[in-house]
Amino acid sequence: MVLHPKKDGFILIDRMKKEKRKTNNFMKLIYKSLVVLVVIFTSVTESYGQQDPQYTQYMFNTMSVNPGYAGSKEDLSVTALARTQWVGFPGAPETQTLSIHSPIGFSGLGIGVNLINDKLGPSQEYYFDTNISYTVKTSDNARLAFGLKLGVRSLSLDWSKGKYQNPTDVVFNNNINNKILPTLGAGLYYYTDNWYAGISIPNFLRTEHYSDLIESTAVERLHYFIIAGYVFNLSEEIKFKPAVLSKIVAGAPLSVDLSANFLINEKVNLGIAYRWDDSISSIFGYQVTDKLNIGYAYDLTTSNYRNYNSGTHEVVLIFDVLKTPKLKSPRFF
Repeated sequence: MVLHPKKDGFILIDRMKKEKRKTNNFMKLIYKSLVVLVVIFTSVTESYGQQDPQYTQYMFNTMSVNPGYAGSKEDLSVTALARTQWVGFPGAPETQTLSIHSPIGFSGLGIGVNLINDKLGPSQEYYFDTNISYTVKTSDNARLAFGLKLGVRSLSLDWSKGKYQNPTDVVFNNNINNKILPTLGAGLYYYTDNWYAGISIPNFLRTEHYSDLIESTAVERLHYFIIAGYVFNLSEEIKFKPAVLSKIVAGAPLSVDLSANFLINEKVNLGIAYRWDDSISSIFGYQVTDKLNIGYAYDLTTSNYRNYNSGTHEVVLIFDVLKTPKLKSPRFF
């Protein structure tokens, strides 16, 4: 290529300067976003409260922990999940989740909704969250999404259904009926064709929660999630995806979920998972049609609770409503 010294050369230099400014601005945006998340996390003080609902098949239910995931599948997608924990244990957690998300045209925007029903002992909580994301293309096959979650939570407590240590306490004579509490969260989600990573805080607000540890209401602890996964193409028929979810809660032990899934012939998913010092799980999934995927997980408790329950069951259905006939490899997240 021959450049005119007074014309093409200056045009080329000007383009290089613009690209450099664009890259610098982008890196500054990432840095500021990370700083905001870290500052908010480190500023929280130790408190008491229950942890948010947990999932064994978190790798197929990502928007429940990171709002940046909204719209990342490039199709209108619906995920329904039901979890029955510690079967046979009185007052054990039960959770049902419905997630719907989709991109908005080619604007880089994504929108999603989470509906959650969570029961634990005498408490029942309903979540309604709206997730909004904005995705920036960082290369031909890589994207960074900034997510924001806005929502409300309804808290109800019926003390006649729970066990408490001091029945004469005035707290246990006053039930809570559908107390409305706000939710505000944020997250970053970076993904390519074969790996992803994200950090998020589902709720910055220190609102009231039921705590099974102290069997009373308390201020909610700040939750900080880190997720990551990588897909290896072992052959034309088999893909392997290890994944990790780390949950940091102020004043509580670190929670780490490790999983390994194998996708066989784009149809059958077989995997195992381990939650540190809590449970070991088996995972099975089947791609029924191009649009419908079903999954099942069984958790065997390894903590002290193992003597009082017969395990945990979790079922997930994923339906890509407007799935387009395009190639996307791997089809694993």
